[in-house]
Amino acid sequence: MGFLRFLESIRTPFLDGFFSLITEIGGETTLLVLGFVFFWCIDKRQGYFTLLCGLFGTVINQGLKLMCKVPRPWVIDKNFTIVESAREAATGYSFPSGHTQNVTGTFGSLAVGQRKHRFVVIVSAVIIVLVAFSRMYLGVHTPADVLTSLAIAFALILLLRPIFASEENFRCYMPYVVVVGCVLSIGLLLYVFLHPSEGVDAANLASARKNACTLLGAVMGLVAIFFLERITGDFDTRATWYVQVIKAVLGFAIVLLIKSVLKAPLNFLCFGNEYVGRSIRYFLMVVFAGALWPMTFKTLAKIRIPALDNLFKKREK
Repeated sequence: MGFLRFLESIRTPFLDGFFSLITEIGGETTLLVLGFVFFWCIDKRQGYFTLLCGLFGTVINQGLKLMCKVPRPWVIDKNFTIVESAREAATGYSFPSGHTQNVTGTFGSLAVGQRKHRFVVIVSAVIIVLVAFSRMYLGVHTPADVLTSLAIAFALILLLRPIFASEENFRCYMPYVVVVGCVLSIGLLLYVFLHPSEGVDAANLASARKNACTLLGAVMGLVAIFFLERITGDFDTRATWYVQVIKAVLGFAIVLLIKSVLKAPLNFLCFGNEYVGRSIRYFLMVVFAGALWPMTFKTLAKIRIPALDNLFKKREK
């Protein structure tokens, strides 16, 4: 707590606002946006690599939170204050840090996968450091929480990287990765729902169960994609720059619509069971993003906007 006390003493309104903004990069949305953009527009294997680093990292993170049951810093020390704007998102137990896990898995995988591009590596490293530091500055995690998440994320990156290093490795080992993902997500689901509720904070347990259902739906979506690809075949990520923008913006907008609009109807159809509805919702999100949306790419690639094409040619000259 000594280091957190020091950070508490140097807080200013400007730094509070800055790190409150920076810490949002470690949320789920950043992982989904970058993973899908690479998957759809740049490099399919990199997209898989980024999304799976986040997926496996979240499974491990949620399991450790419930096993270790480490309270948040302000619970451990009643006299310690946090930046209040960070309190709402700081649900669940403290150890290890979920935001640090997300940002390191996301940007760490990008830095390793795109290591030939120095700019990507430098920006990724800066973002990882800033988000990890922000969790401590805001007072929602201890150095132990952050350092453990960094170690887990980097270990996963090193473990998964060889699978995505070449197309041959990807085709050979991806089925095993999917199986491992299924086993881990089902194991986490059983653990959080069969875990005795005695001695466990109700809010923390509910959060763990929601995350477990999210992961199960996402992994089942990957299984569906794996089999659908055998039917639909591979897709080409190449297209003109404005088609790439259309693919990314419109595709992610539909993903967000599935995430938000289908929530109430699915919960109703599942007789009010939010957990089942959540699993189905994330399953549909992943299937759409990984299989259904790419089916449109061949048609979208034919779009031509002469004015933009001519403008681009003039700039090249």
